[in-house]
Amino acid sequence: MATEQREALVISSIAFEHGGVIPVQYTCEGSGVNPPLHIKNIPHGTQSLAIIAEDPDTSKGVFDHWLLWNIPVVNHIAENVVPGISGTNSSGKTGYHPPCPPDGSHRYFFYVFALDNELQLSAGAHKKDMQQAMKDHILASGTLMGRYQRQKNTTPA
Repeated sequence: MATEQREALVISSIAFEHGGVIPVQYTCEGSGVNPPLHIKNIPHGTQSLAIIAEDPDTSKGVFDHWLLWNIPVVNHIAENVVPGISGTNSSGKTGYHPPCPPDGSHRYFFYVFALDNELQLSAGAHKKDMQQAMKDHILASGTLMGRYQRQKNTTPA
């Protein structure tokens, strides 16, 4: 069972700084692969990691870009990998859905969670199910935020 006071993970990326611009290769205008993430301060007792990546700046509410759980306890997640079980993102698919804002600059939050267990969820589960399964099992969490504005005048993917 997780303690009442959560510790803070430190999340960073060699691809962009917190609050910085996400490079094109990690968006719909590039390769569309997930960016690399570095995780520090993983607490003792962590059994798995989980990631929720989302864009809160859409006109229709929060868009879920990446739901991933049961990631082995590691300090680095490489780009273009699926190190855990994928949930269904807001595009109705599993896996990483790259940033592709239809207008203006959007913020993309990569939330990483250290859990005291592995989640008993089937692949393709939705965010609300993931959040419910994580409840009372989060030992620590951290956030990395990047921004992106489309460079080309094309229809979003």
